[in-house]
Amino acid sequence: MLQTMRNIGIMAHIDAGKTTTTERILFYTGKSHRIGEVDDGEAIMDWMEQEQERGITIQSAATTTYWKEHQINIIDTPGHVDFTAEVERSLRVLDGAIAIFDAVHGVEPQTETVWRQARRYHVPCVGYVNKMDRAGADFFFVIEDVKKKLGINTVALQIPIGKEGTFEGVIDLIEMKEIRWDPQSDGENMVFAPVAADRLPQAKQWREKLIDTLSSVSDTVTEKFLAGAELDADLIRKELRKAVLNRDILPMFAGASRRNMGVQPLIDAVVDFLPAPMETLPVVGHHLKKETDINIPCDPKNQPLGLVFKIQNDREAGSLCYVRMYSGVMKTGSVVFNVGKKKRERANRILRMHSNKSEPMDSLGAGDIGVIIGMKLAQTGDTVGSEGWPVLLEKMQFPEPVISISIEPKTTSDQDRLKDILAILSKEDPTFTIRENDETGQLIISGMGELHLDVLVTRIVKEFKLGAKVGNPQVTYRESIGITNEHSGNFCRVIAGKENTAGVTLRVEPAERGSGNRYICAVKSGRDEIPEEIFDAVQRGINAAFPSGIVMGYPCIDIKATVTDIRYSQLTGTEFAFEACASMAFDEACRGASPLLLEPIMAVELTSPHEFVGEVMSLVTQRGGHILNMDSKAEMDEIKAQAPMEKMFGFMTSLRSVSQGRASFSLEFSHFEKKSSGF
Repeated sequence: MLQTMRNIGIMAHIDAGKTTTTERILFYTGKSHRIGEVDDGEAIMDWMEQEQERGITIQSAATTTYWKEHQINIIDTPGHVDFTAEVERSLRVLDGAIAIFDAVHGVEPQTETVWRQARRYHVPCVGYVNKMDRAGADFFFVIEDVKKKLGINTVALQIPIGKEGTFEGVIDLIEMKEIRWDPQSDGENMVFAPVAADRLPQAKQWREKLIDTLSSVSDTVTEKFLAGAELDADLIRKELRKAVLNRDILPMFAGASRRNMGVQPLIDAVVDFLPAPMETLPVVGHHLKKETDINIPCDPKNQPLGLVFKIQNDREAGSLCYVRMYSGVMKTGSVVFNVGKKKRERANRILRMHSNKSEPMDSLGAGDIGVIIGMKLAQTGDTVGSEGWPVLLEKMQFPEPVISISIEPKTTSDQDRLKDILAILSKEDPTFTIRENDETGQLIISGMGELHLDVLVTRIVKEFKLGAKVGNPQVTYRESIGITNEHSGNFCRVIAGKENTAGVTLRVEPAERGSGNRYICAVKSGRDEIPEEIFDAVQRGINAAFPSGIVMGYPCIDIKATVTDIRYSQLTGTEFAFEACASMAFDEACRGASPLLLEPIMAVELTSPHEFVGEVMSLVTQRGGHILNMDSKAEMDEIKAQAPMEKMFGFMTSLRSVSQGRASFSLEFSHFEKKSSGF
């Protein structure tokens, strides 16, 4: 069963046709009986009301379908940069992916982001050039653009017959046949024919390129080629599969999903070239008792181990925990051990999801993806398994939220209900955070961008039916330090008639930007007179101080805190005193270390028609941005820049104004930088 299973994702820039392609896959594999269109708000995978209204994917949706006796678990991911966490957590648990490219624009900004994510998790891919029927479509330009920008060896397995309005099919370079799709059957029936004489020279030329590229990574193909032997289709597919699994080659296909052309060969490619769960690199886990990293093979006979990669709230069922099983089997009604939280929970039900519909399952085995209902404590990134095998899988890393707004209910009686709703949303979305302003008592919510927060607020109002007032967007700053400083702090309080004392000396130093906070205890652990729990209390105190800021209460980043001395009395030294003392000492040490206010700098990617590119670049520089480079394409210019988040509010309105609505842009967090005006 494992050999015939595929876990795949569909990834691309916004509007490249991910959901449209997924809808065709479901139709041709018999999972759905009609084709749902994104533009009509009827796509099966875009089931959220807001996805249908906005015509974009917001949450990754999972479904399972079958093709030629293979089970294919598909996750359709969002393309908008504000929902990059949805892509991140999907790619973390997938074995392969279809990368979709727009035939006109080639590699777009978000394509590069998702490609980096796929590379980080070693996800093999097949490429699909969509929208071949659009004006300006150029399959061969896209192949070169992918090779240049993504740094991967591309190889065409098909070449198009015609382009733009004359696009009528493809030539299969492995079988050397022409393929066309019958419009009367919504593309379900394919018509095969020998390659036409006038197209044969070009087809032979591209087949030679295919063999040449494959021989550079396959000794078998090289030997046969040099011996002058004929390369049969099965051998080419077998060697291509090896190259794709090693991420040496990206095979490219062509089609026009909206016109029902090109999708079935793409599903064949998923089966032929993307890995089964047992063919991927073994996942690495940390054994808590042995304190070593171990490789975990995908074997249903081993102990159960899975990763919770997504939480979704359901009004009736509670938390739906999407789990990818890496080892063993989990059965309905069995006890599930949350390894990180050291808590037992029960899998009341196990479901196979089809977008927002489901079917019950008796068990979830290694390599499979499903939903477990009944786990109340689980969060995104948690490892679930059995108590007898405490192995922790690597957590997912999510970008920091960079934009905040204040939110309050229209009636004070709804204050507690709003907090409950926000807690549900933050459990679903790891890039959405909530904090309460100590001075004003306001609730501040933070996210990845204006669209991200707009979607969340709309969900609160429409889905949870709670009236809310929202403040203007604010930038989420960070605090750090400029110099090294040492501080010695003492704590002495009489509580309930008992004296509590503590003394801690602490050195704080600026760390390299982007390296994160670091705690070091230079006092010899295990000093006989100091109990272990005192060391733990000092660490807790400093770790609790990192998020609470120095001057303005923004979280601290890139600070190295080293405890150089602990003064402990057996009679009066308590955990409470040392935790408080460490926290206060950190605060004082940082205040004397030239505190810095850091602002988020965004990577700005713009596309503009040639005639407006000057005005667009000028607009970016007026807002404090720096142009990094410009790439000129057939129809549009692509501009990469960096600009402070603070200056980018309302940028879309200005951009539309100077480009007659024809330029577009995306923002993604790049790094934090010292704010020129300081505190």
